[in-house]
Amino acid sequence: MKTDLDIQKDVMAELKWEPMLNSAELGVAVKNGVVTLTGTVSNYSKKFAAENATWRVKGVKAVAEELEVKLGDGDRLTDVEVADSVISTLRWNTSIPDEQIRIKVTNGWVYLSGEVDWHFQKEAVINALRELKGIRGISNEISVKPRVQATVVKENIRKALERKADLEANNVRVETIGNRVVLKGRARSWNERNTIAHAAWSAPGVASVDDEIVISY
Repeated sequence: MKTDLDIQKDVMAELKWEPMLNSAELGVAVKNGVVTLTGTVSNYSKKFAAENATWRVKGVKAVAEELEVKLGDGDRLTDVEVADSVISTLRWNTSIPDEQIRIKVTNGWVYLSGEVDWHFQKEAVINALRELKGIRGISNEISVKPRVQATVVKENIRKALERKADLEANNVRVETIGNRVVLKGRARSWNERNTIAHAAWSAPGVASVDDEIVISY
C-alpha cells in the first residue's frame, strides 16, 4: 500500500514528465490518498493537463484542483471575444448539437448549460474548448436528456463491461434508479474504475452516475 508521501512523490514526478507543465509552479499535498493541487498556470489547457496527470498516478483516490489560471498579456481576450470563439468552435464540431447549448462568459470563465442526448456530447464540448485562447475556467452544467427505460440502460452497461477484455465485469454491480446509474463493486486501479464509469456514461439515457466502486490495488 502506497503512503501519502509515496503518492506525493509520484504525482510530482508525473507533473514533471508532462511536457506542457512547469512543475516548479505547482504545489502537491496528499492526505489519505486525496491530492490537492495548488499554484498558477498560464492557460486552461495546462490546468486540465495537471489534473489528468495526477489521476494517472496509482493510489490517487480523489483530486482537489485549486489551480489558478493567470493569462499573459498576449492571451487575454474580452468576454465577447471569448464567447465568439466558443460559439464558432462548437458550431464547427459535428459531434456537438450547438443549438442546444447556452453560453455565458464572465471574466474569462465559461458557463455552459442546456441539454444534449448523449454524455459523450457533453464531454466533447470540454474537449473542443479546453485549448481555446482566453479561457480561465469552464463550468459544464449541460444535462443529458433521458431517452430510454432504466432496464435498457442497465443492459447496455452490462454488455459494454463484458466487451472489455481486461475488465472483470463480474466484480461490478449495476443498479438503476430512473435515469441515475449506481455502480458498486471493486476495481483493480483508478484507470479500470474510470473505464467502468465511462461504460456507464456511454449508455443512452444516462443522466447521472454515482460511482461507489472501491479500488483494490
